[in-house]
Amino acid sequence: MASGKQKKERGISRIDSGSTHGWFVRGYRNGKTWSRLFSDLKCGGRESAHKEARTFRDELQRKLEQIPAQPRARRIVTRDVRNTTGVLGVCRTSKKSPNGTVNECYSVSWRPQPGVQKCTSFSIRKYGEKKAFQMAVAHRRRMLKEIHGPGILSRINEEPPEA
Repeated sequence: MASGKQKKERGISRIDSGSTHGWFVRGYRNGKTWSRLFSDLKCGGRESAHKEARTFRDELQRKLEQIPAQPRARRIVTRDVRNTTGVLGVCRTSKKSPNGTVNECYSVSWRPQPGVQKCTSFSIRKYGEKKAFQMAVAHRRRMLKEIHGPGILSRINEEPPEA
């Protein structure tokens, strides 16, 4: 690979910046990073530095595979600029019924486990604007407590706003 664009290789990047020229190897496991730069100058040229980088990368991958993977902690989102109700997971929307009528409601969504999303809604026509919103917020809070435990609401500092 003496000239032109380099073929992408997992975990290896080319650095040509200022006085730094070499191959950078990076590996990750359980939130930790292992990295090393293979300088063209110190390794005797671009190609030999690339060869050493590949050898190191392969050895690093074998070592990292021996470390048991820890499950990642669930990320709890506390705010989103797109949210308009003031409570994450609660939005005002409309639903079209099979007969074609459009009904306004507050929709609630939550994730009981990674990769699974649940939702329900509360009709504004049936409960009124304020009551439907309050029911949606209460349902969301109840689901968060079931999933994450009773301390979750103080951790995310969630106080329901007025509808």
